[in-house]
Amino acid sequence: MLNHEINRAFKQRILKGGPVLMPGAANALAARVIEDQGFEAIYLSGAGLTNTYLGMPDMGFVGLNEIAQHTSTIRDATELPIVVDADNGFGNALNVRHTIRTLERAGASAVQLEDQKTPKRCGHFSGKEVVPLDEARSRIRAAVDARQDENTLIVARTDARATDGYDEALERAAAFIEDGADITFVEAPQSKEEMRGIPAALKGTPQLVNLVVGGKTPILDLDELGDMGFSLVLYANVALQSAVYGMQMALGQLRETGRMDESGPVASFVERQRMVRKDLFDELEKRYAI
Repeated sequence: MLNHEINRAFKQRILKGGPVLMPGAANALAARVIEDQGFEAIYLSGAGLTNTYLGMPDMGFVGLNEIAQHTSTIRDATELPIVVDADNGFGNALNVRHTIRTLERAGASAVQLEDQKTPKRCGHFSGKEVVPLDEARSRIRAAVDARQDENTLIVARTDARATDGYDEALERAAAFIEDGADITFVEAPQSKEEMRGIPAALKGTPQLVNLVVGGKTPILDLDELGDMGFSLVLYANVALQSAVYGMQMALGQLRETGRMDESGPVASFVERQRMVRKDLFDELEKRYAI
């Protein structure tokens, strides 16, 4: 399926209503697992990419080239829509323009931009700072103008809840809607009441809520979040956190016992090959054999 077709279908799904449960992937294998489990969309997590690719915390260490490379590899691995975390766009409005065009060519169905200063931090870390509203708005306007496919969605995130308060965060989100953002994302609300107030205050525009396991936002059921009015329910790093836990369990057992077979806490060899579609490549190899 061509990317513009994926983008159009994703936009129609968002507008249809009902929450889309969206896990994050830090690499193409995680994306394959997410698709195999029957989810509707994938989020390329900047935090997950930084943790997995560099073994470092989410504090602004990855750049556009790394994100574009991973977007492209995930696009090759799946036909699900990809929402790409582009941090703060890597500079001013002109940099944002370049970011949007680069990620759109790489296969993004939606691009998320935030209003943090450089270097940015994870939305659930302390010590964040946001740029002035005028600068943040210029990023969103540049992003809207830069996209080549009208179905590529611009997700405008604000981190102002932590820096300037809840009301300021809602005001920023409303301003981003005026500038053409398709979806807004108020990061790290700290109570159920704050969560409920976001879609209520920003009616008519789809809203994303980010549920970080161990983070600052309460974890609520999908149905309840849908009733509140959220269109996208993001679990950006559940796959990553579960992978870390699984590796710790399996490698701990290997260290203690000195051996590991398929009775241990591992996927089977057959399952591993299924997830990377070895049968497809075997068929291709036969087709093109001399």
